[in-house]
Amino acid sequence: MIPESKLLRLVDRFHAIEAELAAGAGGASYVKLSREHAELAPVVAAVEAYRHAARELQDAEALAEDPQSDAEMRALAEEERQSLKERFGALEHDLQIKLLPKDSADSSSAILEIRAGTGGDEAALFAGDLLRMYQRYAQLQGWRTEILSLSESDLGGVREAVMEVAGQGAFAKLKFESGVHRVQRVPVTEGGGRIHTSAATVAVLPEPEDVDISLDEKDLRIDVFRASGAGGQHVNKTESAVRITHLPTGIAVAQQTEKSQHKNKAQAMKILKARLFDAERERQATARAAERKGQVGSGDRSERIRTYNFGQGRVTDHRINLTLYKLDRILSGDELNEVIDALVTEDQASRLAALESEGVG
Repeated sequence: MIPESKLLRLVDRFHAIEAELAAGAGGASYVKLSREHAELAPVVAAVEAYRHAARELQDAEALAEDPQSDAEMRALAEEERQSLKERFGALEHDLQIKLLPKDSADSSSAILEIRAGTGGDEAALFAGDLLRMYQRYAQLQGWRTEILSLSESDLGGVREAVMEVAGQGAFAKLKFESGVHRVQRVPVTEGGGRIHTSAATVAVLPEPEDVDISLDEKDLRIDVFRASGAGGQHVNKTESAVRITHLPTGIAVAQQTEKSQHKNKAQAMKILKARLFDAERERQATARAAERKGQVGSGDRSERIRTYNFGQGRVTDHRINLTLYKLDRILSGDELNEVIDALVTEDQASRLAALESEGVG
């Protein structure tokens, strides 16, 4: 049974937030309270369903064990008790999942970075495949995507891409995609039909709200320069490219995708904030590394997480030993949800088991 005192604190907090919002909280306070309210609402609904089922089960058990009731009534109550036990167990499990400690960034949008790794042109072509896979997956989730930065290879592949995925909970789903993705297939550049192994690296960063991170202007160095690469005469005449360096950390972001210096600066700032926010999260995570044991992947971008084998038509996620023989549907993005949902479920299960073992101890 989940302690009633824990549920009571949670429901009281929810009602306190509602009262503050109704009283007219504004500015950054309103943003934070609204976000917390949205996160707590489904949890409170689950608490009410759990409590209601507990009362029904208690009533059925009392009736089934009442010696003053006739045999037929007790038999009916016993039958109802069994079905209520199953329903109560399911509701309890659902509530336990909802009560798991949340990653504070789970509700955030995401910045997704894809870089071609080992494998030359074939790696760049594979990175392009991954970019399109995530664009399609995001579309199916109802999220908005925007390419912030794109460097293409001669054959139409992607050397490096940075994409914003805007939508509630985008980071919660996509964060398990960080790592090395490996492909095994016959490259279009291979005349002998030999299978090659190539790789691309994916990094998923939470996109911070303005209330999450603030930058001091004196900590920034902003340089403008002429864009290089494709772009016609405009590229050679205008200093539209922007590089922003965060002096305390040395983190730098250069943007030249847009023709407007203003737009390049805005996009560079967005990426810089995401990288600084992620760096701080990594620092905090390292400080409590013991808590991460048993979780699905560490988010380490050097970790090989998934293999796409074209010869066998399979996708294997090495962290949870999941193999699916539907490579085309997954790489198209149409059924990537099956892999991501399995990762989310496994992560929840491992964290729940860790909490339960701590409780036993």
